[in-house]
Amino acid sequence: MHYIYPLTVSQLDSLRHQATQIVSMRLSRAEPPLRKEIVEYMLDVGSHMWSMRRSKANFFRIMGVFGGLIAVGKWFDQICNWKNPITTVLIHILFLILVLYPELILPTIFLYLFLIGVWYYRWRPKNPPHMDTRLSCADGAHPDELDEEFDTFPTSRPADIIRMRYDRLRSISGRIQTVVGDLATQGERLQSLLSWRDPRATALFVIFCLIAAIVLYVTPFQVVALLTGFYVLRHPRFRHKLPSVPLNFFRRLPARTDCML
Repeated sequence: MHYIYPLTVSQLDSLRHQATQIVSMRLSRAEPPLRKEIVEYMLDVGSHMWSMRRSKANFFRIMGVFGGLIAVGKWFDQICNWKNPITTVLIHILFLILVLYPELILPTIFLYLFLIGVWYYRWRPKNPPHMDTRLSCADGAHPDELDEEFDTFPTSRPADIIRMRYDRLRSISGRIQTVVGDLATQGERLQSLLSWRDPRATALFVIFCLIAAIVLYVTPFQVVALLTGFYVLRHPRFRHKLPSVPLNFFRRLPARTDCML
């Protein structure tokens, strides 16, 4: 029933609150009794409340998750810029083999993942997980941030402290608002390729799509993949420091930022 008729967010919050009350009432009558604050902490009742410390910790967690992708991006950029010519030539040979024999792509990927897992076996965790103060950003948290985290809801602090925290929250929200606006702008530029808001840009894109469809229909896929890969991995002598023509074209596409107040 939870999958066929899922509960709404408000219903889940209500059930979570009722379950917390029931568990805290029963454990308060146990021997030895547990206080309500301990039960709420163990059930993570205040996870939806704002906390500067927890926000920093979640940000660093996200950066840790995407750290591998960032490292791969930097490594690929070094390959494209021929920082190590021997490695770049080996990547060219590997790419040529995978394009000519595409049935080796999936076995190569899974073999690479297997080797990574075997390599990290020596650094496997040997102790059970525990509370990490560095991961939680608790060792370098400001006293005011901790005071804000343990504050009641609604707040019980003086007006000047509330004003200071409100201004700090506005500055953080302004940065998030800017990032979200930039993401929306890029998405609207993609939509404007076919929306005819800029007739010249849409006409150029439609003609390009027609020519690309004809060329890709006539040309074998392996030839297209080889030419694309060798173009991406070309030597820096054949590169320009200015942005490429497609990127320049994309940056000049219209967005709806000029329609906002």
